[in-house]
Order: sequence, then C-alpha cells, then structure tokens
Amino acid sequence: MKVTVDEEECLLPDGATLGDALKAAGVDPQAGSVIGVVVGRGEKAKETNSYWLETTKGKMRIEVIEGGLEEAWHGCVGSIGGSSALWSSQDAVSFGTFPAGIAPGRAAHEYNRWEVVLGTSGFEADRSQLIIILRRHSAAYGAPEGRGVFARVVGGKSTIDRLDEGDRILGVEPIVEWEDLTDKMVTQDRSIPLSEGMEIFTRVWVDLTDEAPHGAEFFLASAMSGTFVVAALSSSYIASDLLLGEPIEFEHREPRLEGSVSIRTKGRGLGRIFIYKADRTSHPNHSVVGRVQKGMDLVKLVEPGQAISVTVRPERIMLMGRQLSEARATLEDRGIVADIEGFQGDGAMVIGQDPGTTLEILAKGRVSLKAIEADRLVAIELFDDLAPKTLDYFRHVVGLKERPVGPLPVFFVYENTVLFQPTVDARRYKELLPENKPTEPVPAGMIAVSNQVAKKIGLVGVKMIEDRRFGPSGEKFEATNIIGRVLDLEKLNAAKEGDTIYVLEVK
Repeated sequence: MKVTVDEEECLLPDGATLGDALKAAGVDPQAGSVIGVVVGRGEKAKETNSYWLETTKGKMRIEVIEGGLEEAWHGCVGSIGGSSALWSSQDAVSFGTFPAGIAPGRAAHEYNRWEVVLGTSGFEADRSQLIIILRRHSAAYGAPEGRGVFARVVGGKSTIDRLDEGDRILGVEPIVEWEDLTDKMVTQDRSIPLSEGMEIFTRVWVDLTDEAPHGAEFFLASAMSGTFVVAALSSSYIASDLLLGEPIEFEHREPRLEGSVSIRTKGRGLGRIFIYKADRTSHPNHSVVGRVQKGMDLVKLVEPGQAISVTVRPERIMLMGRQLSEARATLEDRGIVADIEGFQGDGAMVIGQDPGTTLEILAKGRVSLKAIEADRLVAIELFDDLAPKTLDYFRHVVGLKERPVGPLPVFFVYENTVLFQPTVDARRYKELLPENKPTEPVPAGMIAVSNQVAKKIGLVGVKMIEDRRFGPSGEKFEATNIIGRVLDLEKLNAAKEGDTIYVLEVK
C-alpha cells in the first residue's frame, strides 16, 4: 500500500503499522511528541467579506461592511488591479480610475481613519476611485448618498502610511476561509495499523525571518528540546508558554497569515509564542519572527498539553556551555570566523558569545567568544517536578531560560555556605512562596532560594556540608526552597566574595 510521510510517498506491505512507516521513511520524532495521521481529507470553502489589496508598498486587508455598496464593490473589484494613486494627502490616498456604476454626489461628508470609500473623480460616474482615509476630516469625494464608505482597513495599516503618488494596487484577492472536514487524529502509538492513502505528519519546519533576529533567537531558545509544547489554542492559532513572561523586543510587523510565527512583545501574554492556523491582521504587540514552510497539517491537529516536533531553519548557533575546541570546530564547519576572549588553554569552556543571535552571526560571518577555565563552570541539576515556580524565578534571573549557561555572582561566603546574588532583580513580579521546603537534614551540594518568609528574599545558596538546622541559603527550613543540586561541588571550594561563578544546567 501507499502512504505519505511528511508529504513524501512511502510504499509499505499490507498490515504495516505507523512505526513501520516511520522506519521506512527514516524519520524519528522527538520523544513525547505526537504524530498526526489523516485518514480521509475534504474541505469546504466558506465565503468571507475580506480582501487583500496588494500594493507596491505591501499588503493591506479590508473587510466589506453592510451599507448598500456591496453590489457595486463586487461589480468593480476585478477592474481595480493596476490602478495608480491619483493623489495623496495627509487626509487620504486615492486609487483609480475604474467603472463602479455608482451615482456621484457633491455633498461633503465626515470620514474617519481607516475607512475605505467608493467615490468619483470630477463627479463623473464612469471615473470611480477607491479612497483610503488616513485621518478624520470632512470632504466631498463624489461619493454616492450615504458617504460611500463600503469597507474598513483591518490589516497592513502601516502599509497605508507609506503610500504616495506613483504607487499602484497590483491586485485584489478575496480571502477564503476553509472548513476542515478531515478524518484525522494525533497519536504516540506506533503500533496502530495503516491503510491505503493515509497521510502521516511527524514534525513542523519553521523558517526564520531576517527582519527579527532577536525574536528568531527567542523562538530558537523555546525549541531547544526540538519540540513546540502547546499551552493553548483557538480557531486561529496554537500557542506555547514556555517563555511566558520573558521580555522580548518588537522588531517586525506584518499580517499574521496562516503559518506565521509571532511573539507577543507587550501586555498580557508577554513572551507567548503563536503559530497561526488562519489569517489574522498585523498587531503592534505581535512581532512576526518566522513562517511554517511544511507541516501545517500537524499544527491544525495538535491539542493543548501535547507537543509537536519542530525543525527550525537556520539551525541555532549556541556555543555557550561547550568546550572552546568544539565550538571552534563547529564554527569552522559553518564558515564563521571566531574571535576569542579570555582563557584559551586546555579545557576552556565558552560562557559568552557576541553577537548573541544566530541570524546576526550568520549575517556577519563572525562571532566573538568568551571562554573561562573549566573549574569556573559549575554543572547543576534542577528539580522541575519539585519546585517549578521557584525555578521559573531562578532560570529568569540567571538567564537559563534562553541559554544553557548563566552567571551567579558570589555575594558572601561563611561557615561552609556560599551565597549568590543574581544580577537580575525579578522579586517584584516573580513570587517566591514556600515550595519544596526541607524537612530533614539537607545534604551537601543542595541549591536553594530564600523564599518570602526570609528577610533576604531571592538569595541563592549552596551548602558545602550537610546541615540539620539551616538550608543552603542560610535560612531556616521554612524560608528555604530547594531547587536542585551542584554536580561538581569541589569547584566551589575556592569561591570568594566578588567572584562570578557560571552555572551550566544539565538535563
């Protein structure tokens, strides 16, 4: 029988299973991710009143409104493509002319920003014009009775501000939404039997945009494990909250078309990452960072709480936490020149890179690496199941949410206790309620954060010996949140106030 795996045909014997298909295709999704299976496919068009206007300065989306001009619009829409800007002012921009079959009027009317008007040039019925309103004003545009407003701009508004005389409307395209009638499922069971014509989807491929290097790196960081974990969905998107609350700058605004990847950069949901299943307009708080090139069927099948495998292009350049020799070899393979700062002897470890984003490194073809002695890089294991809320704070202040390595400045050393003061202060918006408090003697090497019961909230501490009375941050047990352990404790023996220790999270 014949099936497809990620859109590639695959011939299998009768009775083959999903696992057989994956093996024959040579694919292996990430552990814990779901696989999409489409048994039968069908879609039905659903009419909308939305249109894309493609101009020489970009696209804009309009939505036709009720008002009596719908028939006139549908009659002339095929003639608008190729229209040039007749005039442009601070108030409006006009394109034409074309026949629209409207009766011109000479009265002046009030118009509001983003309204779209059918008017006439010189009050001549056979010379209609499409006018986009840029700001509130009053004017006579030869519009028919009722102001001539037939639509509103709902997307690509930044395009309009750039339009001027000489620009053209290249085409007008109706936006068609589709109702999915597909017989489908997602599964992790590789033993399910297959039948002729089944379609299998194992992962999503995302291409990043050069217009948003920092947002692209943010997305790459979220996909470090090779998966996109779905926290929420709607009819138009799936969303990941892996980096929810982490700050990210706005870089690139464009319509969020099907397959677009965007990041919320302000307001509620800061740091949430979206993949769109349906076209939506641009938004000033959504920075578009990439686009799905393959695997949209899997995006449309997945449910909240499930993970999908994701491949991001270009591959991330993250060298922090790696041996300097290994980092140099990686860069050489990709044709990138490395400038080295700091220690370069045997066992040197990379703890910094500049530029910090993959796209900037690729654009420059050069990167500066900062390296230190291996005994200054301390490996740690973190207890996600026991202290998730405290670890949200810890990873944020140390920088481990987006990078594998982060700095911990030594604040104080006393009586076999090393205290650290993170450089980032997140205590104002990251709660540190008691969590995973010790009830028995604390073994040497445990890592703790002092919670809200303590006088010094947010301090990070490590005990070099077992302690029956106080936690690793020097507080009583009720003020101590245990978050993990140091894997090579001997590296902290020589730590002193003013030093900076770098930690590497080992998973």
